Amino acid sequence: MGAGDWQSDVLHQLRNMPASKGPGTSRAAEADVRGAPKADAPKADAPKGESSKALDGGPDSKDSEGYKALRALMASGAPEAGEAPGGSGAAEPHAAPAPAPRRVDVATGPDAPEPAALPAPAGPPAPPAPADRRPQARPQHLPAPTPVPPVDPRLALAQGRLRSGDPVTRRAGRTLRRLVAASASREVEEATEVARALQQPVTTGRQIAVSSIRGGAGKTTVAALLNLTFAHYRQDPVLVVEADPALGSLPIRLGAESVRWTCADVARVVSPSMQFAEVTGYLVQLPEGGWLLPGSQGRIGTPLDIRAYRTVTMALRRYFGVTVVDCETLPGELARTALDTVQARVLVAPATLEGVASTRTVLDWMAAVPRPMLPGTVVALTESSPDTALDLDVARAHLAESGVEVMAIPYDRHLAAGGAIRTGLLAHSTRLAAGRLAAALLDRAVRDRGGRR
Repeated sequence: MGAGDWQSDVLHQLRNMPASKGPGTSRAAEADVRGAPKADAPKADAPKGESSKALDGGPDSKDSEGYKALRALMASGAPEAGEAPGGSGAAEPHAAPAPAPRRVDVATGPDAPEPAALPAPAGPPAPPAPADRRPQARPQHLPAPTPVPPVDPRLALAQGRLRSGDPVTRRAGRTLRRLVAASASREVEEATEVARALQQPVTTGRQIAVSSIRGGAGKTTVAALLNLTFAHYRQDPVLVVEADPALGSLPIRLGAESVRWTCADVARVVSPSMQFAEVTGYLVQLPEGGWLLPGSQGRIGTPLDIRAYRTVTMALRRYFGVTVVDCETLPGELARTALDTVQARVLVAPATLEGVASTRTVLDWMAAVPRPMLPGTVVALTESSPDTALDLDVARAHLAESGVEVMAIPYDRHLAAGGAIRTGLLAHSTRLAAGRLAAALLDRAVRDRGGRR
């Protein structure tokens, strides 16, 4: 029923009621129905005090009971409780205002407690409210840390002239061999095979972990070589993650100008709804290709727990075709977690007698874990001296008994000098060995644990 129909019905009942003792009663009732303010004093033609008695339902009012019933009818049929008919907004003076409905905001929760409302009439239970299917809010961005150079600029002046990995005599000899058709064709064929293996497509982001049995084995150097190799040959983005916060040197080896966000920082802000441009805003773009997520800003004790590592690697793998993870040394808990969650792994060991013996012990441990690791593992023996006394053929045969492939990274003057690695200054044998290692790891990464593609 509209506001006009309700007023007509009330006026019709008012006209049909018996007349009161004085005319002031009907005039006051009509003024109340039409929403007009009531007069503070009775009209001149009505006896003094008669109108107020009639309105209050006093004993002198002949029709007080009927007027009370009319007021009850008007209050029950009003369009809005506490509002005058016709939407004028004038509240009924004698009617108690109805409690305002309690507003509930889905995002912030209910407002302050409201006065208790009247009980709802009995009836069937209301259906449950639909679940909130709105996308969850993205984590708030942290304040941007101050960029920190990996090496103090004053100390960077101590870096001498970068030398080539190959001496002059070796470079000259290789140039002469290129003049021979047979040698040149074999070199091109091998480079083509490595490039084809490195450029094979991947369905999802492949992750490769690099670990070692002890510090100083060349783990970070191998991780940097793998990143440079993948970034050079592949068209999709390549990422290297430093999961070794104990003063890792990966930013220095890759020539990063500064580091800002760490792995633990990104774990608190990363979201599946981020675009690639948003993700790379937290990373370091490397001068020779690829992206870097450092583990620390060069401070001791930077926290990086397993939960943060898993959050970062699971969220970022869909943005990058290949991810290289520079883990801490074994038997650290984070290193064991990384070795178990990636698709391929490389175990770096120094080309020494004790290095080979310790590596064999680790391989026997990896063979005994519930989930097989050895099918996706490659051992890299690094030569830190030009005069290696170890027989590499015997060492390879000893480690191959575990069922893994063993490769050697030869001595390189450019790598041994430390500092940033420049691909153009690497020895030819080093570039070839890094390409073979990267191709072998990627081939294992695209296979499942059963060895099938």
